[in-house]
Amino acid sequence: MDIKQLRALLAIADTGSVSRAAEALHIVQPAVSRQLRMLEEHLGAALFSRGRRGMELTEAGQILVEHARRALRELDQAAAEIAPVPGTVTGAVTIGLLPSTADLLAAPLVISLKRQYPRLSVRIATGYAGYLQKWLEAGEVDVVMLYDPKPSAALETEPLLDEVLYLVGPAGADLDPSRPVPLAFVENKPMILPSLPHGLRLLIDKACEEQGIPLTIAAETNAMNVQKNLVMNGLGYTLLPSVAVAEDLASKLLTAAPITQPDLDRRIVLGRRANSSPSVAIRCAANELRTQIKAVVDQGKWPGARWLG
Repeated sequence: MDIKQLRALLAIADTGSVSRAAEALHIVQPAVSRQLRMLEEHLGAALFSRGRRGMELTEAGQILVEHARRALRELDQAAAEIAPVPGTVTGAVTIGLLPSTADLLAAPLVISLKRQYPRLSVRIATGYAGYLQKWLEAGEVDVVMLYDPKPSAALETEPLLDEVLYLVGPAGADLDPSRPVPLAFVENKPMILPSLPHGLRLLIDKACEEQGIPLTIAAETNAMNVQKNLVMNGLGYTLLPSVAVAEDLASKLLTAAPITQPDLDRRIVLGRRANSSPSVAIRCAANELRTQIKAVVDQGKWPGARWLG
């Protein structure tokens, strides 16, 4: 089993075709077929079966693909630390962004990294904090944004900012960012919220329980875009950080006001794996992510955020 065989395996798994895998790897099709055949002979198991959608992974193939991705990522990181030209950052880095921040951060982050480190391969993954932490611990992402997680020996965190949660309503709602509303406002209002055990839902449920405020759930969804769309269509209200609705407020598709009495806020941290030494590429990505987040806060594009870094 060697790297060429593993790269051929992943290319076929990603494209569903030996011919498309050959194109992606810039080698001839028989070479890809040979690498796959040698790998299957070495393992004594079929890794693909032919289905209506092309080459489909067998159970053995799925197991190997999961481990192969992780192994090749580790090798890419090792190569990044052994730069062929002094001062040159190479290799690959995967950055995990929260859905509420991706639209605001992804483009400037990637543009800045590619300008500073043109040989660095940058991947962006988005997901809710719970998923991002699992991906980080599994080695599938290298640096992430998280909502202040519970202490973990596998996780190294650095506080970035505290953000205030906003009550978000449809365009016709009488909500204004300059006029905070008490949490009691949500009583008897139809609410569109993430389902449990989403971190935001846990925070809202706890605050309402402590204040004796009953919640009326009109709909539950773990997709933020669906959450906002349902509010736009007048089906209820929701609670989100301002950064998640900044463009919608500017376009007057939604209205929002910060929650008070009590204040509802969350802490965002930068997360990295604690049990491994970060590569040059990961350190560069973490520094630039920190820089871009601070710039957004300083420029007033993240109302209700207080920088902690």
